[in-house]
Amino acid sequence: MRTYLQLFGGLAPAEVQARARGADGAALFDAWEDYLAALGFPDHRLDPPRGTQTNSLMMAAFERLGIALCDRALKHDLKSKKPVRLGDRLIFAFDVPAGRLDAAAFAPRFDVLHRTFLSYPARLAPGGRAAAFFALYEATVARHAVPGAAASRFTPSEAGWAAVCYGLVRHPEFHLY
Repeated sequence: MRTYLQLFGGLAPAEVQARARGADGAALFDAWEDYLAALGFPDHRLDPPRGTQTNSLMMAAFERLGIALCDRALKHDLKSKKPVRLGDRLIFAFDVPAGRLDAAAFAPRFDVLHRTFLSYPARLAPGGRAAAFFALYEATVARHAVPGAAASRFTPSEAGWAAVCYGLVRHPEFHLY
């Protein structure tokens, strides 16, 4: 867990807990065990029957960590008050044009995210994964671009990339890597 948090932009356990649980951040934790409890991990010393659920709990916690990572990367990489250089970005290490992308422009950017979250090139993924995620991107951009739609903190393009990031985090292969 500590290694995962360090690899992805120094996301501290307190930040993960606040993102994962929606806390206001006022409560501070004193020990690593407090973070484990906040993330939903069993304390095997106190709750032996939950030991059989450890894999499910780990998968759910990594999904929550991944979503928190996507949120933090969107805020850091795309919504920063000053532009963040591509080399300093956490997840979105590519330029994000303001307008809609076509499939050819989407593919290399998707490959960056695919390599980050699933650890291998998108071209090696089975059965049209890039096309499915492009459809998700397009649908999200279209939904956010409708005049009179509910206000969002993201532009349509940013919302599209957020949906792609969340989708990769929720992909079954995410837990394997």
